[in-house]
Amino acid sequence: MADTSQVVERIRTGGILAIVRLASAGDFLPAIEAVREGGVRAVEWSLGEADRLRALETARSRLGRNLLIGAGTILSAEEAREALRAGAQFLVAPTLNPDVMRVGLERDVPVIPGAFTPTEVARAWEMGAGLVKLFPAGPVGPAYVRALQGPLPYVPLIPSGDVTLENAGAFIRTGAAAIAVGSALVPPALAARHAFAEITALARAFVEVVKRAREEAIRPVPPVMPTEGPDT
Repeated sequence: MADTSQVVERIRTGGILAIVRLASAGDFLPAIEAVREGGVRAVEWSLGEADRLRALETARSRLGRNLLIGAGTILSAEEAREALRAGAQFLVAPTLNPDVMRVGLERDVPVIPGAFTPTEVARAWEMGAGLVKLFPAGPVGPAYVRALQGPLPYVPLIPSGDVTLENAGAFIRTGAAAIAVGSALVPPALAARHAFAEITALARAFVEVVKRAREEAIRPVPPVMPTEGPDT
């Protein structure tokens, strides 16, 4: 298994973390195959019932070489351990839970905890988070990422919550290390009717938005030429 730094770097390089929440665990494998086909390289599977752990195990055995597969909605140390036993390559939590952080650090597995305020974001990083999930990001928008990057430029943020095709590029341009996208990327209704080609098309669209936004973020600003006049 790759160590923490390698997993974190793969998520940052890919730029997109697909959050998969589906009514049927049986749809998980074809859904993540669809996003992988579209160019997404990391997925988070929200856990709960036992069949979701089995789906995670199956996905890891079949797709684990080419796709990072993590477990989400981790709220306790026991849930973290169960996810790791099922093969999760990283853990995602909606809150900053010291017990969950400790399990990840002990196993050399990245934990991506949820945080919102500057204090929570800084604390998550100090506790050893590989990446910090800015949640919920939708209500505050991309400008909040820029504001946090002022005093905390060293913390890699992943906005999560109401990230869409329309605002994904802005989150990247304002300094997000990557974005976490849920139903806008893997709509449960599409998965339920097995419209996986449409999910692949959505994945491709998000990949293109992130690629373009990153290019725009590093593009140098052309110099402003002086206005012609008698003194120029």
